[in-house]
Amino acid sequence: MKRVQILLSAMLIALASACNFTEEIHINEDGSGKLSINFDGSEMMEMAGEEMAKTNEKPIDSIISFKTFLEEKKDSIAQLPKEEQEKLKKLEPFNMRMVMNPEKKEMMFDLFSEFKNVSEVNDAFGAFQDASSIGGKSNPQQGPMKPAEQPTEVNYTFNKNKFTRTAKIVDQELFEQQLDSLQGAEMFLSGSTYTLKYHFPKKIKSTTAEEATFSQDGKTLIYEVNFMELMKNPSVLDLEVELEK
Repeated sequence: MKRVQILLSAMLIALASACNFTEEIHINEDGSGKLSINFDGSEMMEMAGEEMAKTNEKPIDSIISFKTFLEEKKDSIAQLPKEEQEKLKKLEPFNMRMVMNPEKKEMMFDLFSEFKNVSEVNDAFGAFQDASSIGGKSNPQQGPMKPAEQPTEVNYTFNKNKFTRTAKIVDQELFEQQLDSLQGAEMFLSGSTYTLKYHFPKKIKSTTAEEATFSQDGKTLIYEVNFMELMKNPSVLDLEVELEK
């Protein structure tokens, strides 16, 4: 469990340092599938890897089951208000793979889950942020862990050959506070990206994402935006995809 806490704390530092994300969804004919939120911290490790290598930390390649993690923390979680318990409950379907190798300058976090309907994993990026926030608060001496408050949420739907991704601000004051906190890092984050990579069971007929690109077979959509642009305007990745019948 100590290693889990170290890994999650490292992810929290990574989130505050560099942000190249890929949100990947595979949807099957029956609407089931899998979702992954992948963070690539190789650029940060390129800058900090030599210093981290001096610590002689052994390379890590580990998978965390949040179902198991939350079960082990159930006594601490039971002390939280019901609303916060429900937020943590949303992490239960997810697993997290974490790779850290200072010598090879590798850092990767991948939050993933299978679903029967894509709406089951709504706001997966929020779950990713929550996963990082509890890592720094898992010490029993610090009291019960709490998920971070998120000012936005993302919802997915897939029905009758039509897929949608929509984001909304749920706490305007907190959203503005988040923007203020990012101002000091804006220059550093200016080259960071957030990429959607969606795989569908049929060829894509149309999409509202005008700048998206497609795979050769027409079944995969790729859409990349600047990370800071996304932080300032969560709806920049709102889209609708219609598949051929």
